[in-house]
Amino acid sequence: MKQFFRFSFLLLALLLPALATAHDFEVDGIYYNINGNEASVTYKGSDVNDYSYEYSGSVVIPATVTYNGTTYPVTSIGNSAFYECGRLVSIVIPNSVTYIGDWAFAFCEILTRINIPNSVISIGYGAFYECSRLSSINIPNSVTSIGIRAFYQCRKLTSIDIPNSVTEIGEYTFYDCGGLTRIVIPNSVTSIGDYTFAFCMSLTDINIPNSVTDIGEGTFASCTGLTSIVIPNSVTKIASRTFSWCTGLTSIVIPNSVIEIAQEAFTSCTGLTSVNIPNSVAKVGEDAFLNTAWYNNQPNGLVYAGLVAYKYKGIMPSGTSITLREGTRGITSSAFADCGGLTSIVIPNSVTGIGNNAFQFCLGLTSVNIPNSVTSIGSSAFSGCNGLKDVYCYIADLSRVSVGYYLFHLGSWDYSGRTLHVLQGMADAYRADAKWYSYFEQIVDDIFMGDVNGDNEVNIADVNVAIDMILGGNSSTPAADVNGDGEINIADINAVINIILNGTQN
Repeated sequence: MKQFFRFSFLLLALLLPALATAHDFEVDGIYYNINGNEASVTYKGSDVNDYSYEYSGSVVIPATVTYNGTTYPVTSIGNSAFYECGRLVSIVIPNSVTYIGDWAFAFCEILTRINIPNSVISIGYGAFYECSRLSSINIPNSVTSIGIRAFYQCRKLTSIDIPNSVTEIGEYTFYDCGGLTRIVIPNSVTSIGDYTFAFCMSLTDINIPNSVTDIGEGTFASCTGLTSIVIPNSVTKIASRTFSWCTGLTSIVIPNSVIEIAQEAFTSCTGLTSVNIPNSVAKVGEDAFLNTAWYNNQPNGLVYAGLVAYKYKGIMPSGTSITLREGTRGITSSAFADCGGLTSIVIPNSVTGIGNNAFQFCLGLTSVNIPNSVTSIGSSAFSGCNGLKDVYCYIADLSRVSVGYYLFHLGSWDYSGRTLHVLQGMADAYRADAKWYSYFEQIVDDIFMGDVNGDNEVNIADVNVAIDMILGGNSSTPAADVNGDGEINIADINAVINIILNGTQN
């Protein structure tokens, strides 16, 4: 992966000369462009890749420069100004500079110390990219913006304090800074970008302040020295691959502000033995805990991640029936994929999401009930289920449900003998929705809400069964949640009685 990124960035760098202009003038060996009444330091020669003109040794940039009788303040170091100056040892930047441009010091391999004055407010894209000997840098409080990949692969950088003027740390900013052991993130930061600290293998701990609401994809991926981390309760989602390959991580406490753990979030955290997942989590992505000690130590069978049905572990015996726990909030992508032994599944009316490929190729599954609580069904959730003949869908409002592609797809495209059963009066709505109608020979509205015992009638027998469900004597069914509030309680019994007496749920 690192090689791919390096190639991509090198390619981008090679394209930069096409966008650049030649310098306007030169004074004391430093080349400048004129920007209105100001001067910007630029690269030598007419081509950024002409290394015969590169800067070398120690360079002192003046605060002002005079050309043709006019004095200009030097306010910026332009894009690629010192790009790949492999013999540049040190640089002095004056207090007049407010901006350090994109790729300004990229690939300056022997540049070891640099002081950024407190006049600088912005550090550009890849500004210090692969400054492999850069061991120390001071970022002043004046800086409000640090560009993407600004310190990418500065291998010698050991510690850094981010000033409290910064609100966002961009993507890949400290990617592969292998020597970085310490970093201070101030309370001003609200967002940490994708792969910001990935491959910072010497980083052992980090404090994320409560101001942070967004931690990006792969932010701490392959931080193998990281042993513990506290996720603040300001974070609502742990993104894809955020902690993947953090082999030193042994435990994690996820705050109850988090509602989603994305795919591969902790994959290959081989030392992770303890995971605390709060009930707030309604969605867990595929392979979120793949190859972790926590998952590997789970017994065969259905593994839960908090209130989410995460993965069926091991080989499922033929003729298996599964009733998901009451209160289950979601079914992870591929949770039951290829479980040919699954013949029936009871999904409680607390489940809101069914992930991609959740039941793909469950060849023994003949029928399934989808409760009204479901608001999202992923692509191919039931694809390849050749034996599936009856789908009972209790969703009363299709407009509030996100449905993926190839939901019930069969490779043969032959759906003869397959029936979609929906609530009374809903057949036309399902027939008008291509994500539903194309997978069934017929759609019939033969579900009676309140028909708790499934005998196609709503009567006192349904009241009795509903009471048993509340008392714990029977497993609940979607039809028992008559008022559609996600719970089965006395209000549903009253609703059943109203249907019996008046033909309505009111």
